[in-house]
Amino acid sequence: MPTALPERPVRATTAPPAGFRPGRSPALTSGSGSAAVRIGVLTVCQAALMVGLGLLITGPANEGWPLTIEDHVNEGFEGLRTGALSDASLIASEAGNTGTVIIVTVLACMGLILIPRLPKWREAAFLAVSVSLQALVFLVISTSVDRDRPDVDRLDASPPTASYTSGHTGAATALYAGLAVLALSRIRGPWRRAVGGLLLLVPLLVAVARLYRGMHHPTDVVGGLLNGGLSLLIVGRALMTDGHSPAPAPSNAMEVALEAAEQRSERVAGHTVVIVNPTVTGDAERDHLRLVLEQHGRRAAEFVATTADDPGGGQAAAAVREGASLVVVCGGDGTVRTVADALAGTGVPLAVVPCGTGNLLARNLGLPLEPADSLAAALSGGAHRIDMGRIEGDSLPATRFTAMSGAGLDAAMLENTGDHAKSVLGWPAYVVAGVRSLQAPRMAVSIRLDSGPVLRRTARTVLLANIGKVQGGTALVPAAEPDDGVLDLAVFDPHGPTGWLRVIGILLRGRPKQPRPSAQGNFPPVNGTETGTGAGTPVEYFTFRRAEIRFSPVQPREIDGDSVRPGRWLVAEVEPGALTVLLPSGGE
Repeated sequence: MPTALPERPVRATTAPPAGFRPGRSPALTSGSGSAAVRIGVLTVCQAALMVGLGLLITGPANEGWPLTIEDHVNEGFEGLRTGALSDASLIASEAGNTGTVIIVTVLACMGLILIPRLPKWREAAFLAVSVSLQALVFLVISTSVDRDRPDVDRLDASPPTASYTSGHTGAATALYAGLAVLALSRIRGPWRRAVGGLLLLVPLLVAVARLYRGMHHPTDVVGGLLNGGLSLLIVGRALMTDGHSPAPAPSNAMEVALEAAEQRSERVAGHTVVIVNPTVTGDAERDHLRLVLEQHGRRAAEFVATTADDPGGGQAAAAVREGASLVVVCGGDGTVRTVADALAGTGVPLAVVPCGTGNLLARNLGLPLEPADSLAAALSGGAHRIDMGRIEGDSLPATRFTAMSGAGLDAAMLENTGDHAKSVLGWPAYVVAGVRSLQAPRMAVSIRLDSGPVLRRTARTVLLANIGKVQGGTALVPAAEPDDGVLDLAVFDPHGPTGWLRVIGILLRGRPKQPRPSAQGNFPPVNGTETGTGAGTPVEYFTFRRAEIRFSPVQPREIDGDSVRPGRWLVAEVEPGALTVLLPSGGE
């Protein structure tokens, strides 16, 4: 690796507040340890309560009302049976079946993590832990309370567990009522009540179906509803409200928070400008960012919005002219690139706050992907210099990029991803568009790196990379580092399904770092059979300071996730240490 670039140290002006961890906003600390203790203690109490009720039902209360009429209720349901109702009850009962509950829970948790622009880790944990704890308590109950199933014709095979409580009903309550809670508290729009109501109806339908099919007594399904509901209440209070019910925020909450921040920290010298993309940064998010800035002594920060005509470059240039000591950018990779382009070479530090779909630079710089956390992490760290790439082409004016640029399938995928799909699905929308773009024909490519010979290849896509990782932590260009003084080139040319499988295997296994340049400044391709060293291999990697790439036919092109005009060539070169960014300290 080249000699480390000099860093611009940042002197801390104040000690952090008590309990503060670098990279984490004090206001957003999860308290996961205490939450786990609360959940554990209350779950033991829940199990004891449910077992106690079960022993009461099967013991002293067995001869009292209403338990004495339960047999009549089961016989009444048996007398109502018809073919159509039996089919409907089977469908309802299967909604609470173990296999169904596991599949729906896994899919829902994956959706909460992968689909939103920012992963909903807390919501996913709430759902998964609620369903899991309900199942754990159910196992304790079923082994502690021995109750026979109703003495009617049962439509399902009797499992080896006792009748009390209804596992189907408990699991359905924890899952579907949990989804209803998330829908009512997190979804915006008039239809959220309808969605929440339908989800709350599912556990009741499961309970009635279990009675209809002769599998449980009425008190068994009531116990299932209670077991699932208690699990939701315990986990919800621990994970979703930090263990207490929050009081309504006063109308002057922000002023109170800012006054408290002013008393805790001293002012940092200099003017701070925050450039926000209004399409992905709402008022509430801006208030959170303002509070984090105030907590770190950066008072009266100026918030400036990008526009369709000026996506950030003009605002950043104006901030430099007016003597800003820090520029914060809140947006996606395109907004970050535009602002970084204007700051390149100025020495004015940039704090990256990821608010877009890809957020590739933030991921590779080790920043949290939650905006307030990301800003807190940057402000508690120090200034570092990273490289930028300068790129131009036919009908493409010279500009800079921070993450990746390229042509071919990658650019076609971005071009085919609509704004609506990105807002609904998040970054998985790119995967959907990528599948649609797989049929695009391969291109002929000629490549000249530094002063080396011209290399001729065919390719599906070529990538010029300043960073290596993309969404999901996949190392698409494994050796690329944002501060190594060089850029990386990846040429992807898989042939058929087998070729794509080989590409996936190569990406999963990774590869060693690039060799150092020769005395003439040439960077040879990586050695080793895994990535290939010549034409016909599915992936080739190169390292360079300057690259000239020509395509045939005309190819779609992209710069840091933004589609640009198609063309036949690109020229890229590295600008070592051109951008100063604030990065978190070594670790928490």
